[in-house]
Amino acid sequence: MATSSGGMASSDALHYAEYRRGSTGTPGADIDRRLGGTMIAVGLGVAAAAFAGRFAFQLWKPLGQVIMENAKKISTPTLSYYYRGGFEQKMSRREASLILGVSPSASKSKIRMAHRKIMILNHPDKGGSPYIAMKVNEAKDLLESSAKQGHKRDE
Repeated sequence: MATSSGGMASSDALHYAEYRRGSTGTPGADIDRRLGGTMIAVGLGVAAAAFAGRFAFQLWKPLGQVIMENAKKISTPTLSYYYRGGFEQKMSRREASLILGVSPSASKSKIRMAHRKIMILNHPDKGGSPYIAMKVNEAKDLLESSAKQGHKRDE
């Protein structure tokens, strides 16, 4: 068998030429191998992320149901400061005080301050509801008509 300068047979030299350091193979072969390794690593990373996401979604379904059940058990009236429900047919002092956010026995000045604050926020000319404004005005009138008039009694 004929030997090459490296001491190998010619068929072996051709077969192992790509693994020798000073090989005369194509110059882009090393780049192709590194790029191939990088692509495999990226592919494995994407696959791992997909399996982790799938596992998270499968875990989330029962966990989400447990969270929703526990959230329903919490009493909502304790979490809300707002009156739930519609308006009554004929406004009562209780409903009027709930609308204005004052006590039923509040003074006229407190009623007027609460009315002013609500009307500034919900005036129909500024985009508020005319129906709500009417109810706020009705609540103010009802509470003012029955509010204590201490300074007028002294006259």
